[in-house]
Amino acid sequence: MIHYKKDTDNIATLTFDMKDRPINVINHEIGEALGPVIEHLKNEKARGVLKGVIITSAKKTFLSGGDLEYIYHARDEQEISEFAGRLKKVLRDLESPGVPVVAAINGSALGSGFEVALACHHRIVIDNPETRLGNPEIQIGLIPGSGAIIRLMWLLGIQECYPILTSGRRYAPQEALKVGIIDELAKDQKDLIERAKTWLLENREYRRPWDQEGEQIPGGTAHQPATAQMLKDMATNLASKTHNNYPASQAILNILFEGSKVDFDTASQIETRYYTRLVMSKECKNMIKAFWFDYYSIKRGHFRPKGFGRFRPKKVGIIGAGTMGSRIAFACLKRGMEVVLKDVSKLIAERGRHYVIQKVDALIAEGRMERHEKDGFLKRIQTTEDPKHFQDCDLVIEAVFENAKVKQKVTKEAEGFLDEYTLFASNTISIPITELAEVSMRPDHYVGLHFFHPADEVPLVEIVKGSKTSDETIARAYDFAWAIKKIPIVVKDDWGFYAARVQNTFILEGITMLQEGYSPALIENLSKQAGMPKGALAFADDLGLDMVLKYENQAAAHYGNKYIQHPAVGVLSTMLEELKRPGRKKKKGFYEYDENGDRKLWQELQEHFPTTKTTFNREELIERFLFAQVLEACWCMQEGVISSVPEANLGSIHGWGFPAFKGGVIQFVHNYELSAFTKRCKQYEKSHGQRFKVPKALKKIIISEEPRQTTKSMANKA
Repeated sequence: MIHYKKDTDNIATLTFDMKDRPINVINHEIGEALGPVIEHLKNEKARGVLKGVIITSAKKTFLSGGDLEYIYHARDEQEISEFAGRLKKVLRDLESPGVPVVAAINGSALGSGFEVALACHHRIVIDNPETRLGNPEIQIGLIPGSGAIIRLMWLLGIQECYPILTSGRRYAPQEALKVGIIDELAKDQKDLIERAKTWLLENREYRRPWDQEGEQIPGGTAHQPATAQMLKDMATNLASKTHNNYPASQAILNILFEGSKVDFDTASQIETRYYTRLVMSKECKNMIKAFWFDYYSIKRGHFRPKGFGRFRPKKVGIIGAGTMGSRIAFACLKRGMEVVLKDVSKLIAERGRHYVIQKVDALIAEGRMERHEKDGFLKRIQTTEDPKHFQDCDLVIEAVFENAKVKQKVTKEAEGFLDEYTLFASNTISIPITELAEVSMRPDHYVGLHFFHPADEVPLVEIVKGSKTSDETIARAYDFAWAIKKIPIVVKDDWGFYAARVQNTFILEGITMLQEGYSPALIENLSKQAGMPKGALAFADDLGLDMVLKYENQAAAHYGNKYIQHPAVGVLSTMLEELKRPGRKKKKGFYEYDENGDRKLWQELQEHFPTTKTTFNREELIERFLFAQVLEACWCMQEGVISSVPEANLGSIHGWGFPAFKGGVIQFVHNYELSAFTKRCKQYEKSHGQRFKVPKALKKIIISEEPRQTTKSMANKA
């Protein structure tokens, strides 16, 4: 597990190599193995036969994060505190043997893995743009638990380390060097070890700043008025941004405030206390469930049709060089694919290429791409106005205007040049795939690929299965999504598909509140306090009020005599037909827009929809926003629009911004508890209508879904 080797210069190299695992994972096992090694190093130093230590890895990566399955199932605070304390002591001993220690980082080091690197006196990384470094624990509702917060505070200062810790960003080597979390870059493995040995021979005695008298935290501590005020401002900004829904961010701020006032070891104990509380919190459990258990259920292909070989697309055709098409093109190019980008003229298609150039230049500036790679990157994109250039593509995606006739026209033009194996996909948001596929020569090869804006950033794709789409086509679409680092969720070709259908319920609930007499500002503020990324009325404007109404009309057509008109329809009709305010695209909706696109609520809105509610129940309004989405998602599962809880949860978080701290729409019910949720739904159904009715399948969905603890961690299998 840990190989020990000492050379003639008395430099010891510790090489991590966990058996039967593709990566080295920081867990109980490795923590126990590292302890005796540290004791041996101390003895070697005492005998005068140790001048330095190199820590490296035999794997392609350096070290990975901790055992998330163990953390998810943990229910004993004392046990968690002791677990964190043991690893923290090992790392404290590592940095205090009186000899310098170098982390020779040959691949990605994240989470607890990077905490090991931070406990070393010097960090050198091979300059590979694919390598990622940092502490992204915040993304699963956690914080580093082995001293990283305190070490980064001492190394960088509060002001510099706070955004690093709260962003959860995974840094490429050059980015990491710029922000100061590593010290040096190496060209390759040989250069890495040579640089490590050189540094060790030049630094015979090395102690951390916090272990030296007279050293201070850069930029000051919370004892100083200026720093204390800065921390207060940070707290105000954080509360404004998160509405106190994400306790991990607040915990980091508290640790920096309290930890800066005391010595290193006391500060580490403070960090452990906050870490333990977070592990036990519902927010942390919910986020681990979504971003670990649910994510890996999808990634391992549990919902991919079985029996079909892996599809490895090399060349992708894209029709439409607008914002969506250009971003899809960039997503494909980033993963090494060739792209043919077509529009009505080569000149227009070149606009898409220009977008790609801008994105490449940004990557170079950030250190995520080498400048010499730019030419090769851009050689893989071809712009054209002629569909004949699609003839050797593995997949063609149309991303043109949301009009069935236009989409069918470009489909027929392109299919004449495709072979019998090529997939054809439509990036539609509202038109049935079965309808679009009617003009296709190979409807079994026709599939919906619904990207979300911005397509090169949002990590989700809806795969829409038409009535004639084959299982093999779904499997290949699934593989394509993973090939461009997207999370695929397979949905039924039904009105609104999944994401848009459920998102619409949030929008409609906000519009209904406006109709009921609640103030527009209250609706928007409570939307964000509920955890949504923006207000319901802002969502409506961005989507377009005509599209909001279109989805509701599709629901009416789908359910026929069973359909009960949503109370928001009247407001939508007034806004569209009488007031001629369709939303952001016309700079007139619930909001008004200036020349820069900045918006504020339309001042005359209350003249048409007057505020009559002088009091309100905050909890009830927030729950209405969330319950509306949760119930619609459950109806989607009952009706087979989406078939699995992991897809429903991650689809809700990444698709339209359902609160991540709730773990997704189905995890919300776990968090609320089934009986309490059902009881509250009945109350809302009685007071607000049938839209709060509980689907019959809800209990079955919830009971069958909770992840179970296994003998081996999922982290160890990742």
